[in-house]
Amino acid sequence: MCRLLGVVSSETAQFRLTLHEAPRSLAFLSREHRDGWGIGVYSANTGWSIERGTLCAHEDLDFHDVAAGSRGEVLVAHVRKRTVGSISIDNTHPFHHGRWVFAHNGTIQDIPWVRSHTPCENLEMIRGETDSELLFAFLLSRLDRAHLEHGDDDGAEDRALLGALSDLLAHPTLGACTFLLSNGQKLYAHRSGRSLFLLERHPGDVVRVERESMETGAVVETGWSPARHAILVASEKITDEPWQPLDEGTLLRVDRSPAPRWLEL
Repeated sequence: MCRLLGVVSSETAQFRLTLHEAPRSLAFLSREHRDGWGIGVYSANTGWSIERGTLCAHEDLDFHDVAAGSRGEVLVAHVRKRTVGSISIDNTHPFHHGRWVFAHNGTIQDIPWVRSHTPCENLEMIRGETDSELLFAFLLSRLDRAHLEHGDDDGAEDRALLGALSDLLAHPTLGACTFLLSNGQKLYAHRSGRSLFLLERHPGDVVRVERESMETGAVVETGWSPARHAILVASEKITDEPWQPLDEGTLLRVDRSPAPRWLEL
């Protein structure tokens, strides 16, 4: 099992709280998910920035440095507990190709079927050994086809993902394919075989500027303004806020603009 975290924000946000200061931040959870970490941050000004490491996030100074400085409008982050593939950068999530960033929780069992239904040009993009990167290549093949046929139409990409998931989940031996997928403008979150929780922070909600860290007892500051509107998706409740569980089989699309909103597809 691994742990996932996605954030879509209306304003440039500091992600350090969710990454390494919250009661069950990714740094805290990495004590049980020790086989690498990755942080993907999207900024409207600079696009995607991806940082990855192969050490346990909690023990890796590079992770803490990256987490402390992470700022943007969209976050896709992951800590790994490996099942398929060695511990290496190429096998570390999130994976990045073109506009898209992808992180997966679970193990794909029916690898031969997924590989046989992924075009050669998408298979050639794979750099590592994981079932997760293969799943990413399969999903990208459907999105690429939708883009060629319909351009940037959101509805076409929604239909492409729904069709891909319908084909995948028709196989009872597929395995677990809970994932986050984002192009910086929107974030897709799918639950299958592993938990996902949703939290929405609205403008006007009480902002806890200071809180005490459960892990260290230190008082930390939350760098979010009262005007922020944000939607968070995570493998488990990482703070004491009112997270809601997503039902098995749910596919969400979280749009970034004109203001963050989520839609169940």
